[in-house]
Amino acid sequence: MKKYFLTVIALCFLSGFVFSQTNIPLQYAETITEQGLKKQLTIVASAEMEGRETGTEGQRKAAAYIESQFKEIGLQAPGSLKGYQQYYPLFKDTLIPKSLKIGKVKLKYGEDYILQPGSETNNKLSAKEIVFAGYGIEDKNYNDYDGRNVKGKIVLIFAGEPQVNGEYVVSGTDKRSSWGFSNTRKAALAKEKGAIAVLLVNPMWDSIPTKLAESSKSTNLLFPHLNDKERVAVITILPSFLKNMMGESDASKILEAVKEKAPLNTISFDKKIKTKLVFKKISIKAEASNVLGYIEGTDKKDEYVFLTAHYDHLGKKGNVIYYGADDDGSGTVSVIEMAQAFVKAKAEGHGPRRTVVFMTVSGEEKGLWGSEYYSDHPVFPLDKTTVDLNTDMIGRIDPNRKYGDSTNYVYVIGNDKLSSDLDPISKATNNSYSHLELDYKYNAPDDPERIYYRSDHYNFARKGVPIIFFFDGIHKDYHKPSDTVDKINFDLMEKRARFIFLIAWEIANRNDMLKRDIPLPSGNE
Repeated sequence: MKKYFLTVIALCFLSGFVFSQTNIPLQYAETITEQGLKKQLTIVASAEMEGRETGTEGQRKAAAYIESQFKEIGLQAPGSLKGYQQYYPLFKDTLIPKSLKIGKVKLKYGEDYILQPGSETNNKLSAKEIVFAGYGIEDKNYNDYDGRNVKGKIVLIFAGEPQVNGEYVVSGTDKRSSWGFSNTRKAALAKEKGAIAVLLVNPMWDSIPTKLAESSKSTNLLFPHLNDKERVAVITILPSFLKNMMGESDASKILEAVKEKAPLNTISFDKKIKTKLVFKKISIKAEASNVLGYIEGTDKKDEYVFLTAHYDHLGKKGNVIYYGADDDGSGTVSVIEMAQAFVKAKAEGHGPRRTVVFMTVSGEEKGLWGSEYYSDHPVFPLDKTTVDLNTDMIGRIDPNRKYGDSTNYVYVIGNDKLSSDLDPISKATNNSYSHLELDYKYNAPDDPERIYYRSDHYNFARKGVPIIFFFDGIHKDYHKPSDTVDKINFDLMEKRARFIFLIAWEIANRNDMLKRDIPLPSGNE
């Protein structure tokens, strides 16, 4: 009887020990609170930060604040950096138009044509031939370049994309594809095909808008590393000018097809027309930064878990501030609060086995600049980076989500891509602790919003690093000045941030790095 009693006591003790061990991560997750998140967000999304537009004083203020928080929390600064900030270059171009001649016709800047600033590499160009390539699209469902050789020539294309019976040909749905609004993508393809310039026709224009003609002479800040692969001169001309190149009959035929949004890949035009463009360009250099801090791991310190968010937003338009409380102040302050929780755990003897890196990046709203720069200039080896958990907008409720419990969900993206380990970990963590509705709406391969490719995690994914992206959806204040702190659902934000922290904890402490056993999805931007 005594032996049995002692055995029962021992089992109870062991059971209690195991229970307390499994609840250690929850203990630290609970240090991430509504109050802490609100305190941080009230600063990050304040008027003082001026909307945090990349390359501005507001962005620099935000970076300095995040750096101060990383220092105060006790994160280490990467040894390869001077402090916590990784700076990357930007530039701003100013154009002084001189002349454009197509055939025998001299065009006047601002009346007949404009040049997309930042698109050009040289101060002048010339070609002897113009080739028509429809909408300038090459896709599995539609190809304007089939049978066309544009190498060393100027390619003539239209803005937009074709439709048949109300469906966009490229997507096969009533949702337009990225080709329909990304002339930059079309220019990159033209350059890849060997074209030396793009003549872009906007079928909606009878004349060039005066304000656009003036603003086109100067760029906003651009990211040279990203832009190098896309830089080919893009010259926008009016539809009325086509008759000077093609003649009245051919021009009318093409313009009528464009008006009907018909496919243009069966229409050909290839003519020897001498074209010469000359301009002067003045470039000014600038910079922006990513902010990094880390907690060193123990026995697996040479492997890395990343927690990321972008701290930039849209800045100011005149006196109107785009506060960006949800996008992505919510992710930024969640990273800060998760860092604080991990530091507390380490101070109390529960530090992570792997090194955990906390990184907030700028340039996301400009085209994922900061994360692209990091992925091409990594501070920590990408082949030893086991995961990136990216948080971009987790503070609001999606008004278009008409199913389930919209006060208790998070959109999860990328969980079943690149690594077969990720999905089981996220689901097990949720089942054990968080009990959120995990919504995979934006993870679908045919997601028309293409969310998988639109935040900073993608620059880790394209390098083979497994990722999960956490998101709350698109609401009416998205990219508007009304995205303010008072609209944030801090109770739900707290629950989401704790969930992400718990996934990071599990991945930071498991025996093996995540497998990389699933190919990167095709169809990237």
